[in-house]
Amino acid sequence: MSACGECLLKKARCLAQSGGTSRQKARLIEALRDDCCLSDLLKVSGMPKSVFYYHRAKLESDDKYAELKPRIAKLYHQHKGRYGYRRITAALKPVGVHHNHKLIAKLMRQMTLSAKIRRKKYRSYKGVQGKIAKNHLKRQFHADGPHKRWLTDITEFKVGDNKLYLSPILDCYNNEIISYTLSRRPTYDLVSQMLDCALTRTKN
Repeated sequence: MSACGECLLKKARCLAQSGGTSRQKARLIEALRDDCCLSDLLKVSGMPKSVFYYHRAKLESDDKYAELKPRIAKLYHQHKGRYGYRRITAALKPVGVHHNHKLIAKLMRQMTLSAKIRRKKYRSYKGVQGKIAKNHLKRQFHADGPHKRWLTDITEFKVGDNKLYLSPILDCYNNEIISYTLSRRPTYDLVSQMLDCALTRTKN
C-alpha cells in the first residue's frame, strides 16, 4: 500500500476511535473509496458492509432534489419573494418539472423560503369621513311583508390564494336572497349592480 493510502486509512482509523456516528463514518469511507480499498476502509473503521451501504443510500437520498432546489430558489428570487409554494409548483410545470405542491412546500421550508405577501385587511366603505348614517332599522330584523325591509353586507371569502367578495340583499320578511353580486374587489360597482338587480326584480 502506498504512503498516501496508509495516510487515508489512518484517517478512517482515527474516526473509528473517536466515536463518530455511523453516518459520519460512511461519509468519510465514501470520500476515500477512490484511493483506498473498500474492504480495508470497512475493516479499520469497524463498520459492517451492510451498515455502510445502508448509510450510503441515505446519503444519496438526501441529495435526491439537489437539482430541483436551485430551480425553486431561482423562481422565488426572480419574482422577488412573492411566489409561495403553489405558484412555484405551477411555474415549474411549463418547463417540464412536475412535482406535488406538498413536496415543493417542504423543500421551501428547508430552504427557509416563504412568500413575502403582505395580506391587507378588508375595510368596508364608510362613505364620507365623519358622517354617520341614521339608524332607521333600530335592530328590527322582521317585516310584515316582502320588500319592506332589506339587509345587506359584504363578505370576504378566500379561495386558494385569491379573495372573493360577496354582496347579497336579504329580505327580512322571509330571509330570501333577493340578489347578489360576486367580485374580486370590494368596489362600488359590486354594491350598485346588486342593488340594480334587486330593484329590477321587485318591478316584475
